[in-house]
Amino acid sequence: MRDKTRTNSAAPGERLIRAGAIVFFLGALATLVTVAPLLLGTTPFPTFMFLLSMLMGVGFLIAGAGVLRSIAAGRRQAREALSSR
Repeated sequence: MRDKTRTNSAAPGERLIRAGAIVFFLGALATLVTVAPLLLGTTPFPTFMFLLSMLMGVGFLIAGAGVLRSIAAGRRQAREALSSR
């Protein structure tokens, strides 16, 4: 049985995982920038910078949704393979 997916096509959930990783790393960078003045003894950044640190959690949730979507697609594909026997 030939696989119907192309080699360059994205699997279900793959784009969500990539987007989540990007958002997570942006949040991690914002966290490093926000914490640096606290460690160096300079004046801290405004509150909105602390809110940008929350992007880490948002990115983690987006990537988790992509993983769950990928799992669901794999289970659906396995179920179809069993029913076509």
